[in-house]
Amino acid sequence: MAVESEKTGSDGKVWSFCSMPFWQTSHAASSSSSSSSSMHNVHHHQSQILQSIDRSTHQPSTTVSSVAKSLLPTRRRLRLDPPNKLYFPYEPGKQVRSAIAIKNTCKSHVAFKFQTTAPKSCYMRPPGGILAPGESIIATVFKFVEPPENNEKPIDQKSRVKFKIMSLKVKGEMDYVPELFDEQRDHVAVEQILRVVFLDPERPSPAMDKLKRQLAEAEAALEARKKPLEETGPRIAGEGLVIDEWKERRERYLARQQVEVVDSV
Repeated sequence: MAVESEKTGSDGKVWSFCSMPFWQTSHAASSSSSSSSSMHNVHHHQSQILQSIDRSTHQPSTTVSSVAKSLLPTRRRLRLDPPNKLYFPYEPGKQVRSAIAIKNTCKSHVAFKFQTTAPKSCYMRPPGGILAPGESIIATVFKFVEPPENNEKPIDQKSRVKFKIMSLKVKGEMDYVPELFDEQRDHVAVEQILRVVFLDPERPSPAMDKLKRQLAEAEAALEARKKPLEETGPRIAGEGLVIDEWKERRERYLARQQVEVVDSV
């Protein structure tokens, strides 16, 4: 019985020994298959993550670039000299002049237009026009200088008057009319806001010398445009009418002020 039990035990041990490799191989095979499937799932999951990261990196870049483009300022169509100021000689109680050079830097025709916050005391010549590609003009700006108030020093008086130059691309050469800017207001660009700076006419300065030179060039160009055989530069509609109307309005304004002063006295 003892031998049988040993045989049985030995048989059991043999069977158990024989059965162990079979179990281990099956377990290894299943574990290898499961590990390969799990590795495949990991690789698939990683590829999905990489694709999502790639999409996420591309989408914000396009969004950021579009937002950045929208925030960038529009390209200038005109080059101004001086770029952001209008220099006037300070002469209280008189009408003084300033000048600004305007050049078209586009490859197409560009219309420009002046606007001011003080139309009763300021006017521009020309008030607007159309410039061919590369063409330039020197515009003259007229302003009536009010006497100083509150015992201010003449040269320290600050003017609240501002001027604005707008531009509009047009198709080819045409006659300038102010209604162009109303009809195509969605395509109008503000080139620059110009503020007024007073200069002492008795004190020499580079700005004063440049102003005198530009005014002389503007007068020469105006005389050249008046000659019928030498009409050059942008076409201006109703320039004389605008100036005459301003002069009449200015005379009425001054006359009204004199009447009010007499009445107050």
